[in-house]
Amino acid sequence: MTHWFHRNPLKATAPVTFNFYGVASSPAATKICNDLRSSRVRLLELFTDLSCNPEMMKNATDLYFSLLQGFIVSLDGSSQDCKLRYIQNFKWTDTLQGQVPSITEDEAKDVHRSLKIAAGIFKHLKDSHIPKLITPVEKGRDLEARLIDAYIIQCQAEAQEVTIARAIELKHNPGLIAALAYETANFYQKADQMLSSLDPAYTIKWRKYFHLKTCFYMAYSYCYHGQTLLASDKCGEAIRSLQESEKFFGKAEALCKEYGETKGPGTTAKPSGHLFFRKLGSLVKNTLEKCQRENGFIYFQKVPPEAPQLELKANYGLVEPVLFEFPALHAHWTPETLAAFDLTKRPKDDSAKPKPEEEVKPMKEPDIKPQKDSGCQIS
Repeated sequence: MTHWFHRNPLKATAPVTFNFYGVASSPAATKICNDLRSSRVRLLELFTDLSCNPEMMKNATDLYFSLLQGFIVSLDGSSQDCKLRYIQNFKWTDTLQGQVPSITEDEAKDVHRSLKIAAGIFKHLKDSHIPKLITPVEKGRDLEARLIDAYIIQCQAEAQEVTIARAIELKHNPGLIAALAYETANFYQKADQMLSSLDPAYTIKWRKYFHLKTCFYMAYSYCYHGQTLLASDKCGEAIRSLQESEKFFGKAEALCKEYGETKGPGTTAKPSGHLFFRKLGSLVKNTLEKCQRENGFIYFQKVPPEAPQLELKANYGLVEPVLFEFPALHAHWTPETLAAFDLTKRPKDDSAKPKPEEEVKPMKEPDIKPQKDSGCQIS
């Protein structure tokens, strides 16, 4: 799936040492600081580690956040902030401003599950944590509601793409595939709407990606809907549906070129180079020719001037975000350990805070080389 999905740059962060000398006044408190530092470093390393798998990422994330939460939440479960809530500031970059040819079934499941979990993480942050941030969220920045919603919807749409590829491979009912493709196109269109009121200087490339995926899956939907109509002896309507599919596929091809030429943050997906993309063009062409032949020999039906209205609803395969919660507090956090953090001994110059001029270095992502593409095949 390399170069099939668009990705904005990884969000980079300034180093944090958690060196609270004098404040951490017991071995247990010092150990929490040391474990936090090492677990954070390890978690950041995994983002660019090609050998990382979902289990490794989950274990590293759970360890880090189980430790970090002791600086945020109250140990007694009350709604009050922990006394350490303001001891450490964090500095991040802003992602907008600032292909595997054949995958196994288990790998496809990992991609599908990971995208649903990612949607759940974004939703959990939006609903439960972003409103509590000390620094107000700036308009058009990463944590603004419109951007978070775009990420949630994109994760759902891309997870559904895996479902569609699987349904096509297993030759499921064309009506189901048409409905799933229609729902997915609507997801991408909705994600684009979330970005429509933001500065195009930062969002135009991302939006081009949403546009091309919308057209691509509308083409898929009309194509498989045409097959359904033909099976119901509605050959004239099938031809019109296939003609609409052909039109949307042409738009998707043009948008692929526009997207590739558009400057903006993030990696550049190359969907038009994938066999999964090219196969649709052949499928539309061949199915349309078949419908036209059948209509000339058997049905003799008029082709409607208007494309059929797609009012398709998938009863299976729709993606919802997986419910996400942060891990429980680490066992190291006890009332005695918390009491050992003496804020009266905090340095007056508060050197733990990042300096305003401090530059956060971008996170360098690994360069994944696409191999020979044999199509979107889940073996």
